[in-house]
Amino acid sequence: MSKLTKITASIGPKSEDYATLKQMIEIGVAACRLNFSHDTGEVQGAKFNTIRRIASEIGRPVAIIADMQGPKHRIGDFANGAHPELAPGAEFVLDNDPAPGDATRVYLPDDDVLQSLRVGERVLLNDGKLELEVTASHLTPHASRVTTRVVRGGEIWDKRGFNLPDTTVATSVLTDKDRADLEYALTKNPDYVAISFVQKPEDIAQTRDFITARTNAPVKIVAKIERPQAVARIEEIAAAADAIMVARGDLAVEMPYWQIPAVQRRLIRVCRRLNRPVIIATQMLASMAHSEFPMRAEISDVATAAYLRADSTMTSEETTIGDNPIAVTDTMAKILAYADEDSVENTYDWSRVENIPENDWSRSVASMAYLNKATAIVVFDRDGEVTTQISCRRPDMPIVAVCNTAIVANQLCLCRGVFPIYDEKIYGQRDTAAALAIAEIPRGKTVVVDGDGISLE
Repeated sequence: MSKLTKITASIGPKSEDYATLKQMIEIGVAACRLNFSHDTGEVQGAKFNTIRRIASEIGRPVAIIADMQGPKHRIGDFANGAHPELAPGAEFVLDNDPAPGDATRVYLPDDDVLQSLRVGERVLLNDGKLELEVTASHLTPHASRVTTRVVRGGEIWDKRGFNLPDTTVATSVLTDKDRADLEYALTKNPDYVAISFVQKPEDIAQTRDFITARTNAPVKIVAKIERPQAVARIEEIAAAADAIMVARGDLAVEMPYWQIPAVQRRLIRVCRRLNRPVIIATQMLASMAHSEFPMRAEISDVATAAYLRADSTMTSEETTIGDNPIAVTDTMAKILAYADEDSVENTYDWSRVENIPENDWSRSVASMAYLNKATAIVVFDRDGEVTTQISCRRPDMPIVAVCNTAIVANQLCLCRGVFPIYDEKIYGQRDTAAALAIAEIPRGKTVVVDGDGISLE
């Protein structure tokens, strides 16, 4: 129970087999991310089945996050497979003509993007290495084209995605592909659905309407923060969503990359105050995709997420297509466990929790546990809200959450320091001793929270 910060692992070809995935979960993976940008339908369905089977066999809840691709925009093809070189200062046109492109123009299939771009706004390609600036827009009912000036040049390839850091695109956060993928994912009972390229709180409301029209299960929504528009409205988005993912890959392209550490820290603080779990994602141990050991900067990056009290760190390509996802998981678990136990950095100061009112009840519970040197906090939780709020106060002892539904126990796997247990009998009897035994925590002074109030044992 020494590791309080959770691990969210992206599951792909190198980690989806039963033996590998089971070992990863036993090492410390608490949540599995299934990326619908790549695999869909029955391929993802098989992963759902494997995760649920493993969780049942080891008797431990595991969260499943179905991650939708979102409105990822891409340019069209170039004639004869060419890779034109765009020179700085040259004119380059984006239009709705599907004909193969050349050094002067290329097809942009998303008319909503062409309609949204304005003079002076930027279009970034190749992870920001190429930069175009809009100089003119020509929109008609039958032909749309945007003229740009090349600011940073370089080689341009077919079907490359692009970023629009200055543009709010008037489009649905759920594409037709997302709707089909989400329709299928909901038949497999995910615990969370992650929504990509969120721009505004209405994107969350739209997704929630889609979900509630198709299932009665309390599926929660993770808002992926990848655009500066989302950062600007983070308070509203975090309040509308159930959890936040700081998706630093696209975010570092659309915003000045040197601002990302400060943005990450701000988003963690906002989520703590609004009682929302927060995941830190992208390139945390990326070098281990093809290396036995992590880079020293990556070690610090993972540890810093724990020091900042994030709920979870996430792996991406290092566990989907990397050489050794088990080694990655083990490395991340060791870094997090050591950082979580670092008493110099992580001593809980219950009197200085930022922006939390003095009379906040969950702060009082965390403070009580700290002052009484509690070995754990035990919660009997019907919907996960009580546990999540206490977790967001970041007590430095495990929170044992006893639930009477599987989905709530699974969802609490995302919360820092929470050891969820799905057991209807223990829940009904409010059996603290049994809960602590399952969590392998010795009895001592334990804060117990139930529907009737708070007491010390």
